[in-house]
Amino acid sequence: MKILDIFPNRLESSSSSGKPLPEQTPIPHHKPSPSALPPIKDNFPFADRALPPVPSWNVLPANTKLPQTPLLIAFTRNWPLLQQTVVSYLTAGWPASQIYVIDNSGTQNSNKRNLLTLQNPFYLNHHRLTAVYNVTVLETPTLLTFAQLQNYFLYLAIQYSWPYYFWGHQDAVALSDETYTDPETGAYKSLYARVLDTLAETLSLSYSAQRKWAIRFFAYDHLALVSREAYLSVGGWDPFISYYSSDCDMHERLAMANYRMDDARVGIIYDLSTSLEDLLLLYRRSDDREKLNDEDLSKRGLFSSPTPRISPPGSLADDGFYALKKTLDDMDRWKNDNKINPAGRNTWQAMQRGGQGEPFYYDADGFSQAIEMANQNGQRVYEQKWDGGGCGLRGRGLKAMDAWRVGPEPEPEPMKAKEEQARALAVSQKEEKTNKALQRRRGP
Repeated sequence: MKILDIFPNRLESSSSSGKPLPEQTPIPHHKPSPSALPPIKDNFPFADRALPPVPSWNVLPANTKLPQTPLLIAFTRNWPLLQQTVVSYLTAGWPASQIYVIDNSGTQNSNKRNLLTLQNPFYLNHHRLTAVYNVTVLETPTLLTFAQLQNYFLYLAIQYSWPYYFWGHQDAVALSDETYTDPETGAYKSLYARVLDTLAETLSLSYSAQRKWAIRFFAYDHLALVSREAYLSVGGWDPFISYYSSDCDMHERLAMANYRMDDARVGIIYDLSTSLEDLLLLYRRSDDREKLNDEDLSKRGLFSSPTPRISPPGSLADDGFYALKKTLDDMDRWKNDNKINPAGRNTWQAMQRGGQGEPFYYDADGFSQAIEMANQNGQRVYEQKWDGGGCGLRGRGLKAMDAWRVGPEPEPEPMKAKEEQARALAVSQKEEKTNKALQRRRGP
């Protein structure tokens, strides 16, 4: 037998010189490239030059004895929105020493080492947060889902011995309501001063005399006060319900355990997807209020500034406050009204596509798609856990012990099977009668 008979394909893969021909590498087919996005801009370049003082009317007296009020704000992407959120709390009177930004970008210490750039979705200006705003930045060891972040908050509360803590969204703006006056004293109180009042009320013995408390909602959970003990007592957040429906699961289980979950109002909390052009406005600098002209607002999907209004007696509100409030009102409506913004409320999560070649680079569109897949899977977990979706678990008679045990009721047996059973029973009864008749004939 010839060698060529054993290896018949050898001739096809070799040249006349006897050297193997190079294999042809397949060319992968790429999806169409996404359209280019306009580069984002730093919304507070003034901060690095000279940070303005917090509006004096939102600053508590220097001799005020303050309790712990740790505020946790998690960041994953979109630095301008995070910066806007942090600055809004600072200008509303929240002490910088009590604000903790959680860098959940999944880039390890890249932001701390200044290795990412502004067009990278996961960029965060670590230096400005810590050295200029004087807030604390903590890094997660890896990218965490929403539910995992909430459990990380509980972990921090244990490590720092916080019996309670506040947490807020990175796409929110906190604004002191300058039309507010205290019902008892008639004096103005900032958002942070009202937070302290609500905290004192919540921690009082009378508030928990009948039922222990778990959470206080300020504009739902855009800002929330959490009891560490309550959350731990029900096992924390379900890590498999990654994003949407995780709050339904947690809050329903707290309600099943008979915890109080009350609303409170401390000011105005906005839910935004866009940023002010210049965050100096939050410091209430009147010169910069003129930048909010009709043309600039319309370009950003916003609307015109309001006309002057008459403030309630005793309040601090002036035209500057009303102009800022009107702008933020319009920005909130732009995000949450589908008729105005048919693209949806989460467009802020996909406003950057840069970062190629930087540490931990991840395709921005792929990241969004992967998050959505994880979200959908988490909702399926919720539906399997409670035999259906929706937040009204108690309305369906469910209790904590029913988790993963409840399921659909058995379907009734098909009619054909019932008919066969009936015929078999009739035959059996007939045979029994026949046997009894034969026994009577035979006698004893």
